Amino acid sequence: MSRRCELTGKGVQTGNNVSHANNKTRRRFLPNLRQVTLHSEALGRTVPVRASAHGLKSVDHSGGLDAFLRKASADQLSPRLQKVKRELQKTAGEGETPVA
Repeated sequence: MSRRCELTGKGVQTGNNVSHANNKTRRRFLPNLRQVTLHSEALGRTVPVRASAHGLKSVDHSGGLDAFLRKASADQLSPRLQKVKRELQKTAGEGETPVA
């Protein structure tokens, strides 16, 4: 499993450890990933997600998982969340009534 946030696409970054003598060795900065389950009110079920702390803050800021997925672009989401986003779009399409 890759070290990548399923919500925001945030992944591993690289850089240098710099010693007092200015020696540089490569290092990796890992994202703060957590395994959480988020509740989708529109679908009426929970969705397990491997997300970074920054991604969870983004979900809270946007008003929940449903609102976040509506605004998020599909290319930054994981394939599993792209499927959930399509399910949300289907349920939103069925809920609308045609205006005559």
